[in-house]
Amino acid sequence: MDAPAGLVESAFFKLLGCRLHSLGDGVAQVALGLEPELRNRGGKLHGGALFSLVDIAMGLACSSVHGFDQQSATIECKINYIRAVSDGDVLCTARVIHPGRRTLVVEAEVMQGDKLVAKAQGTFAVL
Repeated sequence: MDAPAGLVESAFFKLLGCRLHSLGDGVAQVALGLEPELRNRGGKLHGGALFSLVDIAMGLACSSVHGFDQQSATIECKINYIRAVSDGDVLCTARVIHPGRRTLVVEAEVMQGDKLVAKAQGTFAVL
């Protein structure tokens, strides 16, 4: 999908160190490496960084459905499963499962190789 420059990689996207793998048809894949500044006191990937990765991927999946000319806002985003990550990269795949006109429902999985790191669901409003 051709998205307008600057609308895919926000300043926060760049601050976290996210990398876009693919985008289109209601699916977004965004990767994140475990950099020192993203670790919690225990040396694991901080839950806030993981949550932000999920929210970013879900928002991009929504934009690939309703278009980058419209904005969406997160109404709810919850992580149903999470496990600690000590090293390496994770890849979040977000899919729009209900592309309503005013609200969209999205599911996401975060994987590290073949291991599930997190599962999440979200609802987004088209503004």
